[in-house]
Amino acid sequence: MQEVLRAVLAGDLPAAEWARIPLPESYKALTVHKDEVGMFDGLPSAERDPRRSLHVEHVAVPQPAPDEVLVAVMASSINYNTVWSSIFAPIPTFEFLTRYGRTSELGKRHDLPYHVLGSDLAGVVVRAGDGVRRWKPGDRVLAHCLSVDLQNPQGHDDAMLDPEQRIWGFETNFGGLAELALVKANQLLPKPEHLAWEEAASPGLVLSTAYRQLVSRNGAALKQGDTVLIWGACGGLGSYATQLALNGGAVPVCVVSSSDKAETIRKLGAELVIDRAADGFEFWRDGEPDRKEWRRLGNRIRELTGGDDPDIVFEHPGRETFAASVYVARRGGTIVTCASTTGYDHYFDNRYLWMHLKRIVGSHFANYSEAWRANELVRRGRVHPTLSKTYPLDDAALGVRDVQQNAHQGKVGVLCLAPNTGLGVSNPSMRERYARELTIFQEH
Repeated sequence: MQEVLRAVLAGDLPAAEWARIPLPESYKALTVHKDEVGMFDGLPSAERDPRRSLHVEHVAVPQPAPDEVLVAVMASSINYNTVWSSIFAPIPTFEFLTRYGRTSELGKRHDLPYHVLGSDLAGVVVRAGDGVRRWKPGDRVLAHCLSVDLQNPQGHDDAMLDPEQRIWGFETNFGGLAELALVKANQLLPKPEHLAWEEAASPGLVLSTAYRQLVSRNGAALKQGDTVLIWGACGGLGSYATQLALNGGAVPVCVVSSSDKAETIRKLGAELVIDRAADGFEFWRDGEPDRKEWRRLGNRIRELTGGDDPDIVFEHPGRETFAASVYVARRGGTIVTCASTTGYDHYFDNRYLWMHLKRIVGSHFANYSEAWRANELVRRGRVHPTLSKTYPLDDAALGVRDVQQNAHQGKVGVLCLAPNTGLGVSNPSMRERYARELTIFQEH
C-alpha cells in the first residue's frame, strides 16, 4: 500500500501510470467476524461495546466487476450503521451478506466470514472495471453508499425503490473503513477541491440522507418559510439538516442535548435552539408516554417561533421522540423519518395524525441524483463538513464508541491511508474563503 500512497501524494498521474502500480494481496480494514455474532447475546444494545467486536486486520483485495472500481481510501467516517454492525443489532449484518451472496456469482464475493465496514470514503480510483466509462484511475472521488445495478423496473423511477438496492458497507462487504474499497461506478462523486481528505469523507451518507429527507420531493419537499423541528441538530444528520434548512430559507428549530452543542449550532447560523437537557424533557416515564411533555415541547416551540408549529419535523431518534414529533407538527404538517437510533418500535397517538391531517413520510438514504446534488452544495461552499474529531484507522473502534454514546458533535472521521490530517486540498483559495465555517465543529 505504500506505493499506492506515494502515488496519491505525488499528485496527478496519468491513468496508464496507475495500471503499473502494483496492488498488494491484502489491505488493512475495520471488520467484524461472523463467528463472534453471539458475543453480546443477552445484553441490551446500549451495553454492547463495539470495542470488543471490532477488528483492524488485513483482508484479501477483491477484484472489481465490469461496473465497479477499486478506490484507495484516504479517509472515511463513522455512521450509526457501523454501530449497528458492530453490536450485531437489530440483526447481524452477515444476514445481509448471505442474502446478497445468493443473488449471483459476483454477489458471492460479499458472503465472507468477515465484514469490512464503512459507508463513506474519500480517495483515488486505482482500478476500474472494463465497463466503467465516466471514471478512470487517478480520479479523486467520494463514494455515496447506494449500491444498486438497476436491473429491476421499479428502480428506474427512483433507485431507492429498487428491490435490490443495498447500503454499501452495511448490506454489502468491502466498505470504506479500510485502505481499499470496492464500489460501483454509479456510487462515485467528485471530491470537493477545497477540502482535506477527512473533511471530504464526512458528509456523504448523512448529508445525502438529510437532503432526500428534507429537501427532495421524495421527502418533505422543504420550501422557503417552513418551520422545521430538527432533532439532534448538532449530530451527523442534524448538522446537515440545519444547513439545508437555512440555505432553503426555512426556519430551523434545533433540538440539542447540551449547552456546548447549543453554542455550536448557533455558530452554524441557527437562532432557535432547544437544549433538551437544560429544559429536562423526558417523553417517557415508567415505560409510558408522557403527554404533558409533548404539550410542554409544543409550547416551547411556539415561544421560540412566535406561535408557529413546525411544518416539518426532521425525525430520526425514533422511539424516544416519535410520539412528541407527531404531536407538535402543525395541522397538515409532515413528519419525515429515518434511522430510529433509539428504537424502531414507535408509539404515537393516532388522533393527532388523522384528525389533524398530518403525514408520516419514510425516507431512506438517497438516489444518485439526490446524492450528486447534495455533494454539489459542498463543492460550491454552500454546505460545510461538520467534522469534529478524527481517529487513525487503528483506533476506529474508539470513534464507533463515541457515536454509539453520542459523545461527539457533527461527524467523527477516520484516516485510512492518509498519514495525517489536512492533506488533499487542491483549491487553497476557496478553502481560505470558508476557513471559519470549516472549523466550527472542530472547536469542541
